[in-house]
Amino acid sequence: MTSPSHICSPEDPALADLCRRLAASADALDAAAAWPSEQLEACRQHGVFRWFVPPEFGGQGWGEQELIQAYLRLSGACLATTFVLTQPQGAARRIAASDNDELKARLLPGLAAGKALATVGISHLTTSRRHLAHPVLAAHESGGAFTLDGTIPWVTGGAHADYITIGATCDDGRQILAVLPTDLPGVAPQPPANLVGLSSTHTGEVRCQNVRLGGEWLLAGPVENVLSQAKGAGTGGAQTSALAIGLASAALEFFEAEAEKRADLAPAAVSLREEHRRLENDLFTLVAGAATCSPEDLRARANSFVLRSAQAALTAAKGSGYVSGHPAGRWCREALFFLVWSCPQPVAAAALCELAGLSD
Repeated sequence: MTSPSHICSPEDPALADLCRRLAASADALDAAAAWPSEQLEACRQHGVFRWFVPPEFGGQGWGEQELIQAYLRLSGACLATTFVLTQPQGAARRIAASDNDELKARLLPGLAAGKALATVGISHLTTSRRHLAHPVLAAHESGGAFTLDGTIPWVTGGAHADYITIGATCDDGRQILAVLPTDLPGVAPQPPANLVGLSSTHTGEVRCQNVRLGGEWLLAGPVENVLSQAKGAGTGGAQTSALAIGLASAALEFFEAEAEKRADLAPAAVSLREEHRRLENDLFTLVAGAATCSPEDLRARANSFVLRSAQAALTAAKGSGYVSGHPAGRWCREALFFLVWSCPQPVAAAALCELAGLSD
């Protein structure tokens, strides 16, 4: 059987074929809470993992605008698979942006080819568990190496990954960013959490007990606030908004199809589509560096839009939408994810104001 050709741009017809394939299995994937192995294999065959890696390491080195365009389409087809894809992208970008040339040459060609899978575990350095008195993942430095002890609290696909890009805190409060091979002694992925939605992403804890990590795996640090200094280490941002808008697109298309049969739905369909166009326009303007709104403002609006679009689809579907297996119910559950995933305080505050009826 001939493998599909690599997707070379967001306009490539092969991307539409891949999206159709992902959409066809999205409900079954959700119901089974199964790891999307077949979906990721389809992505590998289409060269998706090459998008994230520079050409000198066998990738295509897509820019942010190209990735945003692709993520808008992929997330509308299957949010679970698309979210999983953001994790090897994050890992590959952090590795590629580091000064560790040997590690780049060692890992990036395999990641580009999809022969190895990398994921990310740094939420405890950003929005999760920073308030704790003791670091959840401690790194004890000795002789240029580090001994890791503790927990990486939120890792997507930890049991399936070959590498995890991690953050850890040293005894003096400085932090490191490093690549953790999952086959090292003492690395123990735990059973994934049973989530309200997206359980098929197999997101959960990875525990480290007396894990010896050599200095050759280091990406940045030890320094204070490593994520503010390490290159390529940003979190959230436009891509998170893109996934929300992409999911909303699927719900909106369903709602518009119902509106064609029911005139009472038409005004709401028109209003939602106009809002969708504004959001997409503002998203691409932001990515182009000529934004008229902040990333936090766009994210807050995208969060609101995906929640309302999903609920509109459920309302239009009536009782059938509330039966397990209907996509409207899945969209509603998945939309809730954006309230907790990489959600900065201003975005959370905006959501709470809207829920409390305090919005302008």
